[in-house]
Amino acid sequence: MDEVTNALLRRAWREGGETGVLSKESPGRPRLSEAQIARLERELERGPLAHGWADQRWTLARIKTLIGRLFHVSYTVEGTWRLLKRHGWSWQQPTRRAIERDDGAVEVWKKETWPQVRAPRRSAGPGSSSRTRPGSR
Repeated sequence: MDEVTNALLRRAWREGGETGVLSKESPGRPRLSEAQIARLERELERGPLAHGWADQRWTLARIKTLIGRLFHVSYTVEGTWRLLKRHGWSWQQPTRRAIERDDGAVEVWKKETWPQVRAPRRSAGPGSSSRTRPGSR
């Protein structure tokens, strides 16, 4: 131990006796207050673009960064997920659809065009369980 640590321990012993030098418990994970949670939710609703990201996807890493920027509190990615889950947020994956998609035209194509394009199924004929067919020798 260095001199500074020894001096701190001696001072703790003088001021608190044996309990003064006992190991302190872990401070635990950081907690956000209800007011901070409400602010976080408002900021999440504004979207990632409002916070400088290039697209509209919230990832746990981005939310973790946002929490650090807003409240100067550090969460792990897993801790961020637990926090969100505890407050009713759920995991969602965005639907990948073209903006220009015309659902009506897609349905017409599936009902009218696809059956004409699709190759007809082969009719089931007699089969063989032999590894070599009789006519192939």
